[in-house]
Amino acid sequence: MPSKNLAIQTALAGDWQNATSINKALLNDNPNDIEALNRLAFAFTILGKIKQAKATYKKVLELDSLNPIAIRNMKRLTDTKTLSKNTNNQSIPYVRNTFLEETGKTKIIELFNLAQPRIIANLRIGQPLTTSIKRLKVFIHDIEKQYIGALPDDIGKRLIRFIKGGNQYETFVRSANNHSVVVFIKEKKRATRFKNQPSFLQNNDKPSVLNHSPRESEES
Repeated sequence: MPSKNLAIQTALAGDWQNATSINKALLNDNPNDIEALNRLAFAFTILGKIKQAKATYKKVLELDSLNPIAIRNMKRLTDTKTLSKNTNNQSIPYVRNTFLEETGKTKIIELFNLAQPRIIANLRIGQPLTTSIKRLKVFIHDIEKQYIGALPDDIGKRLIRFIKGGNQYETFVRSANNHSVVVFIKEKKRATRFKNQPSFLQNNDKPSVLNHSPRESEES
């Protein structure tokens, strides 16, 4: 029997066909699994199967009328402009290509000191984020400057040196739930002085996780 973790990892890898199959299998075992329904609906959306996506979100709302993920995405799918973009398959390549990895230039990172769950609930995969530097830490915000979380100290300190030296980076939501936010950071421009220095040290394929430094958020 496929597991929830396998469903999540398959989605993170961008394997939407398998993600669909795995979540369907989970729903065969438990038809009222809201998390699996939301994951399935999102996979349908990425694959351009808008009718199936809407029907699946509708099932979520029948089970939980206040589910923020289903409400937000159903609204997007029923909006005429959004629906037109999805059915013309214009937004799908963007989400797929956002997470293309390049050695030394990209990194999957788990944030710590997260914002409140009501804020995290509004994040979506592929959503652009912004960064700010304060007290030798790198903080992550949405485009409206609302605090999301912070980078681990080891990665943050390394990036601060590169950013102050002229490097530019882009940050996107890779995955998000109430207890975890994983971002994808990619080098957009490398300063000449750093031409032979990779932004990220690739030691393994797992997301970098928080270290055990004292908890501190930008809002403290």
